[in-house]
Amino acid sequence: MKFDNTGIENQTVDLSRLNSLMEDLGFVLAGQWDYERATYDRKFETKGEVFYLRVQGYAIEGEIDSNHAVVKILAPLLGKHYYPHGVEYGEGETFPKSLIEQSQKLIAQIKEGIEHINQ
Repeated sequence: MKFDNTGIENQTVDLSRLNSLMEDLGFVLAGQWDYERATYDRKFETKGEVFYLRVQGYAIEGEIDSNHAVVKILAPLLGKHYYPHGVEYGEGETFPKSLIEQSQKLIAQIKEGIEHINQ
């Protein structure tokens, strides 16, 4: 599920400050990066199912591994994990209403944090 018009799409932010913001909100970067892209995941477990809220970005200045980059944020995604195949974001997926609401609140907090960083 793609969250459109959240206010974080196309925002640019300093990578080190974004890393701190995302960590504070419970997102994990871990090994989900390369020299140009960063992927932050927030895991949710409910009723025996696993879901991920994913926020991705790519470097428009510098490189991700240097921690001195400026990142442009893409639209957030909500996906359901299927073992062993991975996470599906497709139109046919259904998500608990409470999970969608929680995701929207987190996205709003990300937006607020980015606005604060970029002041």
